[in-house]
Amino acid sequence: MRAARRGLASLLLCVFACCHPGTTAPPPATLVVALESAPTVLDPRFTTDANSSLVAALVSEGLTTSDARGDTVPALAEWRQPSPLEYHFTLRPGARFHDGTPVGAADVAATYRSVLDPALGSPKREALAAIAAIEVPDPLTVVFKLRAVSAPFLETTNLGILPARLTATGPIPPLAVVGSGPFKVAGLLDGGGVALAPHDGALGGAPRIPHLQFKVVPDGVVRALELASGSVHLVQNALDPDLLPWLAARPELELVVSPGTTFQYLGMNFRDPRLADRRARQALAYGIDRAAIVHHLFRDTAQAATGLLPPSHWAYEGAVTSYAYDPARATELLRAAGLGPEVDTALRRFSYKTSTVELRRRIAEVFQHDLGRLGLGLDVRSYEWATFYSDIRRGNFELYALAWVGVRDPDVYYRIFHSTMLPPLGTNRGAYAHPEMDRLVTAARATEDRAERRRLYGDVQRLAADDLPVVPLWWAENVVVKSRALTGFVPAPDGDLRSLATATFEDPSSYAPPDTRTSGAR
Repeated sequence: MRAARRGLASLLLCVFACCHPGTTAPPPATLVVALESAPTVLDPRFTTDANSSLVAALVSEGLTTSDARGDTVPALAEWRQPSPLEYHFTLRPGARFHDGTPVGAADVAATYRSVLDPALGSPKREALAAIAAIEVPDPLTVVFKLRAVSAPFLETTNLGILPARLTATGPIPPLAVVGSGPFKVAGLLDGGGVALAPHDGALGGAPRIPHLQFKVVPDGVVRALELASGSVHLVQNALDPDLLPWLAARPELELVVSPGTTFQYLGMNFRDPRLADRRARQALAYGIDRAAIVHHLFRDTAQAATGLLPPSHWAYEGAVTSYAYDPARATELLRAAGLGPEVDTALRRFSYKTSTVELRRRIAEVFQHDLGRLGLGLDVRSYEWATFYSDIRRGNFELYALAWVGVRDPDVYYRIFHSTMLPPLGTNRGAYAHPEMDRLVTAARATEDRAERRRLYGDVQRLAADDLPVVPLWWAENVVVKSRALTGFVPAPDGDLRSLATATFEDPSSYAPPDTRTSGAR
């Protein structure tokens, strides 16, 4: 199987190199990053999907950012907390927007107030609900006053800041977005891609990459072939694992595998009475052979998950119910839930929505096979990303799979599992409701004592593992294949690409790769 795919890739590379018409050649020394799907929005007040967030984080800077450990650190501003209900941020002198105007406290206040305005419809409004007042005592100082103690508040201060003049409406079209990040929007590409250029006035200095393009390449094999041909220079977490050895063997490319925090899960709609029965959810958990998927489809670049938080997280709780593959137990649970073989076939059929990405379709086929062994029918429906994601946000699904990327503060449990957090206010897309979960996640965000938060989130994880608001699938490692002409790029555990701001990219046509191979290659 693997040899056949490598042979196919070699054949396709020849075809690609000889026949692929391509698009207009990018300027010299352009770093091209391939994405599975197009960023849907670059206005930082509206970014929710992973690719939009990745690109927007390079364009719009926040008051704070996170370091490699996930801790909050200063970006545009330093801060102090004179009381539990008050945060003072002092902007660093010299910060400028892409249009050359200085970043001021009035811009910060206007950005946050716009998100808090119900009329704007920002999906980030709930995350800022703790803010009671925003004051601007001088041009470089912003004071946030809170209604109550909010442990996750500091994490929300990574919101990208916009000039006050742009905050009255939204979402802002990509070409009109003006931030203060290391890159600015320079143009749009065919297929939904984005071209960026260095921001000479960036606080950390102008990036050394003269041209940066995010190119949308929906097909996984084509992404690999474009890496091999040199028309793409970086792909992160978007390659067929079977093609990794083939790519790593090429002297001009480097494979880097590092710890990640991405959590893949099976989502369910609790409005469906069949899925509202915990026994049916447990049957799904027992009925999917996650270990086989991790080994055969991901080539062991992931590990079976027990919950949202990975083992490296400070609040991780490992002593929870787990679901090793057990079709016999799954069959018993289905029968107890009224979904045994004696009931109408229609009751044992579910629709499963996924994207058109090849690896996601292959995963769906495995789900279809595994659940078919239990007597369940799975109707797989794949859609282009924008359509798929829109359906999930609107609750238009029975079963689906998605990932949470870049989880830092465990308060995310509140937004995805509290019964009041239905879209558009929150991201409880499956309409899950459990009074004990509501109590725990509410209590956990109301204390700043880390030991107490750890205790409460331990209870949250145990409850989630028992009640299964989602079925945990796996935690994915960061898998990056990049040109050796790109140096200084360091993959982040949460998958962000901010280190591109300090990386260097040589024109590959004048770059002589070394003879050595990366020790991280698999």
